[in-house]
Amino acid sequence: MPAKRPAPRLALIDEPNMTDAQHALLASLRAGPRGTSITPRGPFAVWMHAPAFGELAQKLGAHCRYQTALSPRLSEFAILCTARLWRAQYEWFAHAPMAEKSGVKPKTIEDLRRGRTPKAAPKDERAIYDFIQELYKSRRIMDRTYKRVQSVLGDAATVELVGILGYYALISMTLNVFRMLPPENEKLAFPESK
Repeated sequence: MPAKRPAPRLALIDEPNMTDAQHALLASLRAGPRGTSITPRGPFAVWMHAPAFGELAQKLGAHCRYQTALSPRLSEFAILCTARLWRAQYEWFAHAPMAEKSGVKPKTIEDLRRGRTPKAAPKDERAIYDFIQELYKSRRIMDRTYKRVQSVLGDAATVELVGILGYYALISMTLNVFRMLPPENEKLAFPESK
């Protein structure tokens, strides 16, 4: 028998029941690169409870996701690495298909999901993977690791990589604290602790 899913800690706010500030946040989300069909789910559902914060966070997220010097493949790879480290179910659910569509190999995605080093990944993904693992483990980056990523990405994209990691750590914390999970009919990527 599958384990019972934990219930979200915050209610989803239906659009007809939103305050003016919540409607403004939703309008801002829809006016940006995420598109007009976006619904307040995942982190956006949480931010509807604090729309001023949500507005600032979603603007940073739009930049991190759509406007950095990292290719979509490397950006989505970094997002998946972060989702795995935090075991952020919704983040994984949302970004694994995007990562594959942007060119991350299915074997690499599965290795990440299982917590294995993606040994068959291209060199640029491996450099980013090692950078992320070291940063999370030691909270610092050795010169050799820094130079390896910087030689692949350059200065601006290295700065933006750190920004992407920080933003998606915020997303992961938000999703995990408020128990935002994929839809009921979707399998969870990681075991849930009780």
